[in-house]
Amino acid sequence: MNLISQIKEIKNKISGQIQFHQNLSKYSWFNLGGPAQVIFKPKHLKELSLFLKSIREFKNIKVLGAGSNTLIRDGGFNGIIIKLGKPFAHLSLFDQNTVIAGASALDKNVSNFALENSLTGFEFLSCIPGTIGGGVRMNSGCYGENIAKILVSVQVMDLHGRMKVIHSSDIKFFYRGCNLESNLIFISATFKGKKSNKLNIQKKINNLTKQKNEDQPSKIKTCGSTFKNPENNKAWKLIKDSGCGGMRVGDAHISEKHCNFFINKGNAKSEDLENLIYKVKSKVLDKTGINLELELQIIGEKL
Repeated sequence: MNLISQIKEIKNKISGQIQFHQNLSKYSWFNLGGPAQVIFKPKHLKELSLFLKSIREFKNIKVLGAGSNTLIRDGGFNGIIIKLGKPFAHLSLFDQNTVIAGASALDKNVSNFALENSLTGFEFLSCIPGTIGGGVRMNSGCYGENIAKILVSVQVMDLHGRMKVIHSSDIKFFYRGCNLESNLIFISATFKGKKSNKLNIQKKINNLTKQKNEDQPSKIKTCGSTFKNPENNKAWKLIKDSGCGGMRVGDAHISEKHCNFFINKGNAKSEDLENLIYKVKSKVLDKTGINLELELQIIGEKL
């Protein structure tokens, strides 16, 4: 039995939304991407587990968060996209210093929740355009802070629908990543902050937001930093010094404000952005000998 037939068989047991061959462009900040074979939006945890147990032989599964760090290719995704929505965006206090956040909670909302509860340590999340699940996966951070510093534990589900809790001490974090298996689906995360004066927390958030607005483009079709910063270097500076400023492929451009931000000016294709990425990568390597590593993730098939 093929995948579509399998899923159609279990569809009447599931209240969440299942779509076939739907375009993925609305799930990416680039507004690009072809269709997915299947998109599943579970309404609750048990339903996600049931779905995974029903298709346990199928492994080509990808979870999409806010799509703020993902380029989806024009040929779409030949597999299952799981989109965790509002049911997985919950925020609560475990105790006066501990926040539990659902995997699809926006980083900015977690920062605001911490502010409301007079907790410091979360301010940097106000500047990160993504969800908690993706943030833990890539150890998101900015301005000297990162997720690993405040994480207590993460609740995950494997592709067989089984749950487990992993403590931060058992996770090896590094710059923009961690050693957790790629087939684990993040369900929620627990964070520890410190009590502080609400006005001081708001001031920190305001200062970080101001710095971000000065440094980075906003209100445009971009997915944030394209390349990771190499050790003792800044990706944007390497790109600029290699003569890549103003480079473009079709409607895919490099931001004039920040060279590590690539932009869809309106009518770019994913192929244009990917070609631009590898043109820049090649030129930086030729000029500096440094092989830039992608921070942006690219998924799907080429046309």
